[in-house]
Parts: sequence; C-alpha cells; structure tokens
Amino acid sequence: MLISGGALFIVVAALAFDALIGDPDWLWGRLAHPVALIGAAIGFLDRTFNREDWSQQQRKSAGIASTAVIVATTGLIGLVLQMTLQQAFAGKVALALIASVFIAQRSLYQHVARVRSAFAESGLAGAREAVSMIVGRDPQQLDEAGVCRAAIESCAENFSDGVVAPVFWLALLGLPGLIAYKAINTADSMIGHHSQQHQAFGWAAARLDDLVNLVPARLSALLLAFAAPVAGGSISTSLRVMKRDASKHRSPNAGWPESAVAGALGLALAGPRRYAEQMVADPYLNAEATRPAVPDDIGRALDLYTVACVIEAAIYAALALLV
Repeated sequence: MLISGGALFIVVAALAFDALIGDPDWLWGRLAHPVALIGAAIGFLDRTFNREDWSQQQRKSAGIASTAVIVATTGLIGLVLQMTLQQAFAGKVALALIASVFIAQRSLYQHVARVRSAFAESGLAGAREAVSMIVGRDPQQLDEAGVCRAAIESCAENFSDGVVAPVFWLALLGLPGLIAYKAINTADSMIGHHSQQHQAFGWAAARLDDLVNLVPARLSALLLAFAAPVAGGSISTSLRVMKRDASKHRSPNAGWPESAVAGALGLALAGPRRYAEQMVADPYLNAEATRPAVPDDIGRALDLYTVACVIEAAIYAALALLV
C-alpha cells in the first residue's frame, strides 16, 4: 500500500485525537481495550500450545504458528475496517479515531508524569509504586536515582514502541499495519522474554518485534535528539552519544532512543538492573555522565518527549500537504 494523502490525513488526525482524548477511564473501564483483547488471545495461545511436555523445538514451532495466527488475524480485522470505512470522509474520521486507540502519546505522558508527582506527594515509596506500573524491574531495589532513571528510560523506549512505531506502520500500511504491529509488540511483551518458559515459544514474537522496530527506533532517536534544546541539552551531543552507545544496549532497538535521551539530558541511563526473573548486567549509556538523576529530570524528559511528539506530527502534516 503506497502512502497517500488520505493515509497521512488519518495519521495526523489519529495523533490529534490521541493527544486530546487519550485513553479515557470512563470508556475503557466499561469496555475491553482492543490491546487487552489481543493480550487475552495471546495468553490463550500461550496456555494452550506452550506445553511443558513438548520439546523445545515443538514449543518453538508452536510459537511461530501462534504468532503468525495473531498477526494475520489482527491484520485482517484492520483490513476489513479500513475497506469498510475509507471511502467517505466520515469513515476516514472514524478510522482515525480507531487508530488513535492504538497510539500511546497521552497515556505514556500521564504514566511517566505520575512518577514525578509521586515523589512530591508521597516520597520514594510512592514513586516506587508509580514506576512499577511502567517498568518490569523490581522497584524495591531502586533508590531515588534508580526510580528516576527507570521512568526516563521507559519514556524513551515507549516513545518508540508506543508512538513512533505504531504511527510509522499506520502511515505505511494503514490500519492493518497498525493493529498487526500492536499485536506483535504485545506478543513480545508477554512471551518474548528469555525465561525458561518462553525462550522457545516466544522466539518468533521477539524476533519479529525486533524487525518491525528497526526503522521506528532510529527515527525515534532522531526526533528526541532534535528536541534536545528544550531540555537544556545539545543536539550534537545527543547524536554523538546515540551513535556511540546505541549498540551497547541488549536490545537492538531500545538503545537508540535511550542513548539519545541520555545524551540530551546529560545522564547515564540503562546499566545493571534487577528484574523479577534475573539481574541484567548491561553497560551504561552515556557512562561519562556522573550526576545522579533527580525527579526534575523526569520533567525534562517529558519536555523532550512532548517536543519530539510535536515534531513527529508536524512532519506527517507537512507530508500530507505535499502528497
């Protein structure tokens, strides 16, 4: 599917709807969120076909088949919706509203901002509880600087996974690409980790997620780097740290936006950290920065994130006018 003016209109409108509306609790408290439904389907396949009495190869094959079914099904649902609605202007608006449900601009800002607010309202204990909602590491092992770094890293990584990548695939492949991407990303978060239970079954989901995020992760890093001045940082420093340190991260993609933010904020990010299942001994990104992160740095990261979102929307709006 070639990128058209109509597709770009849907992208810009979806970004606007998400920025204005986000994920209202009054709606999703009454209805099941589509991503939650995708997660429920993945959970069913995991419980049914990730059998302990099967060999690792059998579990890997079952994981490949399960991932293919989820991606094909969600892509088909997106295709049916798009073919049904895209002919009329009102239908395009409806498509943009549907697409906005799968974009996390506003909700990501709110979740990260709650960590900063928790420091002021209830101290380190409250901040630990707030950050546990957005990261997988053990919050009780984190001091103030650790909580701040975790929130900032989540903001950077999820800018790529939750904003730039969904919009990229929406622009490139329409609603089918967007929903299929969210299915892949959800599968990776649920079964794509290197635990004994999921190392084989989640192999396909993890590798596919790496693939579909290759371009968006690098675009995210550039957007964040060019937003650096709003946080008191330097574009050139952010780009230098990104180029030097992105490959040090255990993920082939997460290191790009995280290293760009590390350079922009003048902080060392990533590094050794403890998850529920294991200790991850990663090197630091921007290791020469020695100042510990403080709650105000979360606010600077949110400023960086906001401007990067605005730049992204402006680029798509400009393309919509040119096509």
